[in-house]
Amino acid sequence: MRLASVIEHYESALLQKYGARLLPEQRRAIAAIRHCRTNMAGEVLWQCGACSYSLLNPRSCGHRNCPQCQNHEASQWLDRQSRKLLPVEYFMVTFTLPAELRALALHHQKVVYSQLMTTSAQTLKSFSLNDKKLNGEIGLTSVLHTHTRRLDYHPHCHIIVSGGAVNRVKRQWRKSKGKYWFNGIALAKVFRARMLEALQAAGLQVPHSPEKWIVQCQSVGSGQSALKYLSKYLYRRVISEKQILNDQNGKVTFRYIESKSGESKIRTLPGADFLWQLLQHVLPKGFRRVRDYGFLHSNAKRLLQLVQLTLKVVLETLKPRSRPSMRCPKCSAPMQFVQVFSPGWLSG
Repeated sequence: MRLASVIEHYESALLQKYGARLLPEQRRAIAAIRHCRTNMAGEVLWQCGACSYSLLNPRSCGHRNCPQCQNHEASQWLDRQSRKLLPVEYFMVTFTLPAELRALALHHQKVVYSQLMTTSAQTLKSFSLNDKKLNGEIGLTSVLHTHTRRLDYHPHCHIIVSGGAVNRVKRQWRKSKGKYWFNGIALAKVFRARMLEALQAAGLQVPHSPEKWIVQCQSVGSGQSALKYLSKYLYRRVISEKQILNDQNGKVTFRYIESKSGESKIRTLPGADFLWQLLQHVLPKGFRRVRDYGFLHSNAKRLLQLVQLTLKVVLETLKPRSRPSMRCPKCSAPMQFVQVFSPGWLSG
């Protein structure tokens, strides 16, 4: 089922029930997804270079929450990140915001999300600097997630960490041994203290939070599989349209994979509640949900090159991914882009 049809069906019910809570960016997301690949998004004129046949196609909306868009961008990001991988063990560390702070995060998204990503990265960087074996600067790739597979609101941060560090003073590369990184309980204690301090410094009234926060750390081998997992949620959807099973009797049913058991589960929600579950995960305008730290930061390209040279990493020339070509329906030859028309300019 197309998500656009679900929005058309339940938009009025959504506005009636949650209209007072909808943010401008969430309203823009609804409009973009509903108009994607229709005349309301604009039209593109293509022409065949072989037989001169002309074709007018509706445009994609390009919104990062649209399930039909951003496939090419996700592939490009995966290519770029794969070139930064080193021949070391990689770890994925997940920092989770406790349930008591989720209401605060929902009302102050930009501040809380930024502090979640920054504080979790600083915690890992300080642990690596103070560790006797590493005693150096690590490379981090942090990706913000705000949902579970059931679409519940659950802000957390996945960080892929290189199993090695650069000691700038001694000009050494120090590699971690084994598949053990840092203790999750120790990380959680430091993360909790720094996060609460950062939120208070930002002027937010922090409610009482539990003493025990959750930080999970696990080995992910070469890191390639972890990057592929994160790329699925980075530029694209919260839910795939293939997961939406039916829309009957005012309710929407979708399928998801339970993370613990790996089994396929089904969840049914009223149409307005289903759309609200999706819209909770629309990020503030301009917010970057993926960030690099340490020697993976854009300002540390020279340091990364020195690490790659030390570890004898051979980089092949990166060939830019080409977008799928438009084929002529008459002669199957590649069609050429001619012009973009504003919404409704040709079709009325």
